[in-house]
Amino acid sequence: MKKLFLGMLMLIFVSACCTNFKSKSEDFTQYVNPFIGGAANGHTFPGACYPMGLVQPSPDTGNETWTYCSGYMFNDEKIWGFSQTHLNGTGCPDLGDIQLQPFTGKIERENYHSLYKKETQSAKPGYYAVTLDDFKVDVELTASPRVAFHRYTYNTPDPARLLVDLQYGIVSGTDRLNNHILESDVTVEDKYTISGHNQANQWVKRHYYFIIKFDRPFTALKELPKVKGNKAPRYVLDFDLKEGEQLQVKVAMSTVSVDGAKKNLAEEIAGWDFEGVHLAAKAAWNDKLSRAVVTGTKEQKENFYTCMYHLFIQPNNITDVDGNYRGADDKVLNAPGGNYYSTLSLWDTYRTAHPLYTILAPELVDGFVNTMIAHQKAQGYVPIWTLWGKENHCMIGNHSVPVMVDAYLKGFRGFDAEAAFQAIKTSLTENHYKGDWDVYLKYGYLPFDIVKRESVSRTLEYVYDDYCAMKFAKVLGKDDDAKYFAKRAESYKNLFDTETKFMRGKNSKGEWRTPFDPYELGHGASKGNDFTEGNSWQYTWHVQHDPEGLVKLIGGKEEFVKKLDSLYKAESKREGEGFVLDVTGLIGQYAHGNEPSHHVAYFYNYAGAPWRTQEVVREVFDTQYKNCPDGLCGNDDCGQMSAWFIFSSMGFYPFNPCDDGYVFGAPQMEKIELNLTNGKKFVVEAKNLSRKNMYVHSVTLNGKSVLGFKISHDDIMKGGKLVFRMGAQPLSK
Repeated sequence: MKKLFLGMLMLIFVSACCTNFKSKSEDFTQYVNPFIGGAANGHTFPGACYPMGLVQPSPDTGNETWTYCSGYMFNDEKIWGFSQTHLNGTGCPDLGDIQLQPFTGKIERENYHSLYKKETQSAKPGYYAVTLDDFKVDVELTASPRVAFHRYTYNTPDPARLLVDLQYGIVSGTDRLNNHILESDVTVEDKYTISGHNQANQWVKRHYYFIIKFDRPFTALKELPKVKGNKAPRYVLDFDLKEGEQLQVKVAMSTVSVDGAKKNLAEEIAGWDFEGVHLAAKAAWNDKLSRAVVTGTKEQKENFYTCMYHLFIQPNNITDVDGNYRGADDKVLNAPGGNYYSTLSLWDTYRTAHPLYTILAPELVDGFVNTMIAHQKAQGYVPIWTLWGKENHCMIGNHSVPVMVDAYLKGFRGFDAEAAFQAIKTSLTENHYKGDWDVYLKYGYLPFDIVKRESVSRTLEYVYDDYCAMKFAKVLGKDDDAKYFAKRAESYKNLFDTETKFMRGKNSKGEWRTPFDPYELGHGASKGNDFTEGNSWQYTWHVQHDPEGLVKLIGGKEEFVKKLDSLYKAESKREGEGFVLDVTGLIGQYAHGNEPSHHVAYFYNYAGAPWRTQEVVREVFDTQYKNCPDGLCGNDDCGQMSAWFIFSSMGFYPFNPCDDGYVFGAPQMEKIELNLTNGKKFVVEAKNLSRKNMYVHSVTLNGKSVLGFKISHDDIMKGGKLVFRMGAQPLSK
């Protein structure tokens, strides 16, 4: 065991050396507050996890509503138990596999929930702890990539017991909990071991395999009665423990087989060294967090590093230690390099999170692209939104496309470019669940009388992917394909109404939808609405690839600025039959809590009014990110909300996230030093920055004035120093 963990720690140390971080002794995990986003709409969880790990043991405090997509709400008074897998900041629930709850006293209960005091709850990257008041049990959690590790201290002479609930899961809808397990095969191997397999069906239908190991033998096992619909057992185990003694439990998981779970356990945590596992997880987190060294206030550091933490919880590597994984078609395959990533919330993360990985964690990028190529081979099209390797078809667009193209344009070559292009071309030309290409090509848009839902939003998202495909074809010398996709990339103009100056639904006869209300929200579940988690106010700006073209459509720079200003001055109301829970963080009709708005503040640069970008970015920082449980104005969405904060803190942002450089905003911290994995440093410094001095007066790169309002990816990766000089008045207003 000691040799295993010394090896793990040495690998992490070497990796940390490669990032050349400021101080090997500096603990960046001290600045992370995992409770940020754990209340209101953030949908984060505070439990222990390893960067990009398969498991995330964490407390569950509720279920069966949108509130509990991660299984946790900070303000709840009771903990239901501790399950092994959780989602970070999503808008749909799933996972919550294998709930464990240590308890004392009688077996027969209405439930096994326990009160707890907030002051006994603590969390840091790779570690969580709490005291269950009703049972007088101290709970501690940590994790390796594929194994959850629990330690319970029973502080009472009452009988020490453990609930092992294999029916549990994080679900949507009353009674779903009773029937979401479709099949279950569980074996009690001996008094130390339970193993098995469940097939669950919530957001996706998936298989998971597991082994549960105890460091003490259980003295009795009772299976609780099943209710109608239950397929999996719920056990209560007794342990012979004296007051103050501990029980340790390891839960290893696999998408492939029980044998795979056993291999994961044997190779990652062979013994019972809880502190060693915690130390290894902490070191792995410090490796990731140390890639940015921030100079700022305590609150700024905690917001920044918590965003870094949320960024690296996923995408999750779902392979076993031998590289095997279960793919979209349920076949067991072996991943190149041992990495196959899921929890790909691409409608969200293509915008900012994936461009940030190309800077902060380029070692991951080839694996992402190879995953997308493999998924297309199995499914027929690249990932849209995948969980445990399965497609859930949530949201719209085919936004693996910009991620793949951006990687190639930035010089990543650890994948087959021809296979990547063919995967993209097939996904954008052959009809599939979210690709109505025949209709799109016939009309140049999706008519609302043929495509009944999300016609405008889907058209605009299609157009961006077309643009990315065009760039890829062009650089590969595929001129005919480049021309084909370039023409499609102009299609956004077909839905712009020059009279109202809004994007608007149009039918197959070319007639605008009437009546038309730009405030009316829509969602995929809405009948007869043209928008996805938004309205025309928010989606009119969804032209990331051709901002100059949209400026021209709206009437030129002066008119464009007036129109964009009106977005922020509009009434902050939410109306219509659409799903509005995700449309949050309103500043006028700008909705920072949802992704279609994330690039919009940076649009002012293209209309000659960069000071307005600087003002809006400051307002978002002041109002939408706080160092507290309800500090996120919307779902973190697998690191996307956090990635916006990180980029915008540095004063630049991937407006067009397909290797089109980074558009300047205004830095929000005095100094941020990026420790790049190529051994170089890129330093961003804001001279004279204060709450009053929010405006950028000049920008220099390595002592030379920067012309224009962008910096390239190569400029960052070469290392150097970017200096913003700040002032109290807008420049050239």
